[in-house]
Amino acid sequence: MTNTQIPPVRPRPPAAPEAPAPRASARDRGTRLLAALFLAPTVVGIVIFTVVPIAGSVVLSLFHWNVIDSPTFAGAANYREMVSDSTVLVSFRNTLVFMVLAVALQLSIALVLALAVNGRMPVWLRSVFRSAFFFPLILSAASISVVMKYLFNQDFGVVNWLLGLIGIAPVPWLTSENSAMAAVILVYVWQQFGFSFLLFVGGLNNIPKEIHEAASLDGATGLRKHLSVTLPLLSPTLLVASVVGIINALQVFEQPYVLTDGGPGDSTRTVVMVIYETAFEQLRFGEASAVGVLLFVLVMAVTALQFRLSRRFVHYQ
Repeated sequence: MTNTQIPPVRPRPPAAPEAPAPRASARDRGTRLLAALFLAPTVVGIVIFTVVPIAGSVVLSLFHWNVIDSPTFAGAANYREMVSDSTVLVSFRNTLVFMVLAVALQLSIALVLALAVNGRMPVWLRSVFRSAFFFPLILSAASISVVMKYLFNQDFGVVNWLLGLIGIAPVPWLTSENSAMAAVILVYVWQQFGFSFLLFVGGLNNIPKEIHEAASLDGATGLRKHLSVTLPLLSPTLLVASVVGIINALQVFEQPYVLTDGGPGDSTRTVVMVIYETAFEQLRFGEASAVGVLLFVLVMAVTALQFRLSRRFVHYQ
């Protein structure tokens, strides 16, 4: 039996001390300070014109205040009154119906026109269409609504005159509960679809042509190519357009206010119209703030739901 000799354990050399983190140079500090100075106006603007008004509305919704007298604390009374007010409930229903129909029509028209403009046509003609479709968006919604009110007039409006040429009887666009909302939606979509149209045109231009060529080699043509290739690659743009469109639609005011004044009855009365009438016509600022807070919560909830669903339907390249 042989004895195995265990070699002596040599002590490890002490670990070298860690080098201290380099201090920020004067140039780095200057860069950070310059970045903070550039961001400061935007941050201050957001705080003053967004955060403070939202916080003020939440606080004001807990009070009764008519501007003339001192505000009195009401607690949740404004919210209980809002829930039991039929006009407020009808306005939320009208706003949701308007949002669904207007955004669906807006995105559909914008996408079809973007696909058409992005097809084979001269560059100058493509520029003309882009400018023409975007032009209504830069105009005042109130001024457009005034003009459209005359165009949709039942007695002497151009729309009914054109319908009469093909044998259709005059339609009471703005005085019937069945057609008033349709007229408001048409006017709103006519002005707003230009924004979605430009987004879709930009998104289509960012899709590599090689992908469409490969799809054509695999036998995909026409509608099949758009459904299988174009729409999945355009889904991030569709998400942005739908989010912006829904937020704008939930805050619609000018078109129904000018065209129908919320009528006939309450068939086209929206939430923002109720806020305006409650605050500036009835001087019930606490109740109006409560309605505004609920609208804010609705907008945030719908937006959060969209981003939640986008995890399944949005595909990034």
